[in-house]
Amino acid sequence: MNEEHKRQLDEVGFVVLAGLMGPELLHALRERIHELIDQEGDRAGSEFRTEEHARRLANLVDKGEVFRRAIAHPDVLDGVRHVIGAPKLSSLNARSADPHSDAGQPLHVDMAAVPDARGYWVCNTIWMLDDFTTENGATRVVPGSHTWGTRPQEVLADPNAPHPDEILVTGPAGGVVIMNAHLWHGGTANRTGTPRLAMHAFYCRRDKPQQQYQKQLLRPEVQAGLSAGLRELLALDDPLNDELSANVTVRSGFLK
Repeated sequence: MNEEHKRQLDEVGFVVLAGLMGPELLHALRERIHELIDQEGDRAGSEFRTEEHARRLANLVDKGEVFRRAIAHPDVLDGVRHVIGAPKLSSLNARSADPHSDAGQPLHVDMAAVPDARGYWVCNTIWMLDDFTTENGATRVVPGSHTWGTRPQEVLADPNAPHPDEILVTGPAGGVVIMNAHLWHGGTANRTGTPRLAMHAFYCRRDKPQQQYQKQLLRPEVQAGLSAGLRELLALDDPLNDELSANVTVRSGFLK
């Protein structure tokens, strides 16, 4: 993160950190995700939600060291902190958009969140594990809409329709998009002949509930092997997080 990146986050609402993963991390994430999709079969993504026209995975922190390495990437956390202050991981999922799909998403804000008296409280990161192009389901965003303090469904006649100010977030595999999740955004249809894979590390402010309650989802043996820094990022020893999140294993939401 540099000053230009931070300016883009402040004014536009997102920034693309091209090549952030590097070849080794990109390969390791892709390989492990494809292994899990094969292993989990029809159950893939069931901890969160399943979806026609896409393959999903959920609860990834529990499913490999490479995912735990990714959520703590210092450059990613630097950007997340710039948006929401001290973060905790809210969820970690993956989605592979099927080829030849005509299914897009309505414009939305994650967790139906609007800024509160303390400001912004959700920040999403999109890990581009395949190229994001204008044809294969790249995320559409409305630049600057994170500053409006409204939800699309409250002011738009049809959140599924194209917005006159929307743009597509594109880039080569290996980049990471850091996005103020109050920004109006949504996935688009994959009109190509190949799948398009992404991972979504979603963070929230520490005084808000997690989308997926990590303490309940992670196996005891995984929790026991975590560093102090990861335990803090996952809010495993945080009584406030237990109070906020304990009654909700999974909250609804979109993956792009």
